[in-house]
Amino acid sequence: MKRPCFLVVDREFAGSISTRKLLIETAKMNVITAYSGAEALELFDRFPAVNGVVLDSSLGGVLAEALVKALKQRNPAVPVIVIESGDGTCEGADHLVRSFNPAQLLEVLRKIEPEQTRAIEEQDKKLNEEALGR
Repeated sequence: MKRPCFLVVDREFAGSISTRKLLIETAKMNVITAYSGAEALELFDRFPAVNGVVLDSSLGGVLAEALVKALKQRNPAVPVIVIESGDGTCEGADHLVRSFNPAQLLEVLRKIEPEQTRAIEEQDKKLNEEALGR
């Protein structure tokens, strides 16, 4: 089974990034983490097959929009999900998640790769049934 992999970009603030990583990894998806826009572009170049990018707008409006633009120049089809921490928008983003709403973020990520997500859920169900001796 191929699990979806997302590049998560955030400021170097352990509480915020670890919460997103934990959320995505708990959903059995893979995470590559970048702590700056420059590192995000370097990792995106190294791992161009990621299923999407999760970006915190707290990098700063101009920085976040410049990063989205640079990612889209490299691969126009890559879905970019922006976590909005204020009232603004982020030009070029495919999805906006207001503040940190874990349920909304997971819903967006699952919609990006529905077949892979369904396979993960089916495998989890099977493993749980085996563990319970059914």
